[in-house]
Amino acid sequence: MDGLRLGGQGVYDLAHKVAVIAGGSGGIGAAAARRFAAAGATVVVGYHQGGERAEAVTAGLSGEGHWSVQLPVDDTAAVDKAARLVGERHGKVDVFVNAAGTTRRIAHSDLDELDDVTFDEIYRVNVRGTFAAARAFAPLLRASGDGVLVNISSLSALTGKGSSVAYCASKAAVDTMGQSLARVLAPEVRVIAISPAAVDTAFVPGRDRNAVEAQARRTPLQILVDPDDVAVSVVGAVTHLRLATGTVVLVDGGLHLQ
Repeated sequence: MDGLRLGGQGVYDLAHKVAVIAGGSGGIGAAAARRFAAAGATVVVGYHQGGERAEAVTAGLSGEGHWSVQLPVDDTAAVDKAARLVGERHGKVDVFVNAAGTTRRIAHSDLDELDDVTFDEIYRVNVRGTFAAARAFAPLLRASGDGVLVNISSLSALTGKGSSVAYCASKAAVDTMGQSLARVLAPEVRVIAISPAAVDTAFVPGRDRNAVEAQARRTPLQILVDPDDVAVSVVGAVTHLRLATGTVVLVDGGLHLQ
């Protein structure tokens, strides 16, 4: 069949798989770590500066063999080191979730407040960092033979509404990058973006819970989104969307319909 794989792939079994979570010390990343561990995967919790938080997340995971590693996506040398450490211990990565990111809350109308330094910082983490992590872990994902790269994106990429103009643009870039990576990493690796609207976390500096609740009230599903809701979508995409790659999955409560 000239290298074609047979259909009937079934559900992707996470038991004994290796899942690496960048940005795994809090919010969506920590929730994803818990979900992957509960499904039987060995989880590597990547962190930037939250080493103690990462250790706490790791200690709370079900199962055995989980560990944490410093994985600041905006530091290419550190990312490469983390990939090397993971490779030495496991020899492959089955799932890589990039939940690392940053933003600043800046009114879109305030063009002067979004200065070059802030713009570059957001792009360095959200765009260049996403690529650096994908580049470093691509050989390990390919070594799996059936790997999955999941990028945590945002509805802001589609609507251009969000914490700042730079953040919206950075997430649109991540989605486009996902299409490119899906082509070059196939057939061994699927690439999927999970795209929520506002999630009830402290991710956006200066945004209070009332703002998240207000957005939830505007959605058809009327759900105040918890990090675990997004984590469930991440795991579901990995386990069930077996023929999806280069795809953006909206998990926004239907906010895009407004």
